[in-house]
Amino acid sequence: MDGLLLPARAARSPSRSEAEAAVRTLLRWAGDDPSREGLRDTPSRVVRAFEEFFSGYGTDPVALLERTFEEVEGYDEMVVLRDIRFESHCEHHLAPIVGVAHVAYLPHGRVVGISKLARLVDAYARRLQIQERMTAEIAGAIERVLAPKGVAVAIEATHHCMTTRGVHKPGVTMVTTRLLGAFRENPSTRREFLALVGAGRAQSR
Repeated sequence: MDGLLLPARAARSPSRSEAEAAVRTLLRWAGDDPSREGLRDTPSRVVRAFEEFFSGYGTDPVALLERTFEEVEGYDEMVVLRDIRFESHCEHHLAPIVGVAHVAYLPHGRVVGISKLARLVDAYARRLQIQERMTAEIAGAIERVLAPKGVAVAIEATHHCMTTRGVHKPGVTMVTTRLLGAFRENPSTRREFLALVGAGRAQSR
């Protein structure tokens, strides 16, 4: 399925010791001594942190959505999961992206467990990302696997590559949306979704 395959990986991933050596190199480049007491265990800590930050590369989004429920008594109204908090990292500077995702779909005979939608967000967030692509990836996975009447995804996030470096503009929130099917074609459905998730509401609390 296009857009759902995991990114191509190197033929041979670096070993843990090679990864830790790379962190030591960066510490030296920054001007510090990686052998001093406070930094001695930093390389191993960073590698363990990276395993958590980027665990999404080892998750198949299709597998998360494949188990569905058909005995839903003909339910065909909007299903919305809002304020799904996520943490990601910018692929340009490795800086954190922190925000919330709102996910909705109009079932067409099948629904998926709500925890799977939250896990789907994490599967894409825990990779090197740009927000626009992440928004499209989440919506595309739901559309292809569940084949609903429509899908809507809205993401609100703060980008630390903008708040802690470069232009240094704290308090700025980026909002992206991806609307497919009925959410794109039907203005009332689109308005209902946007009203339910309240664009900008979650980040301003």
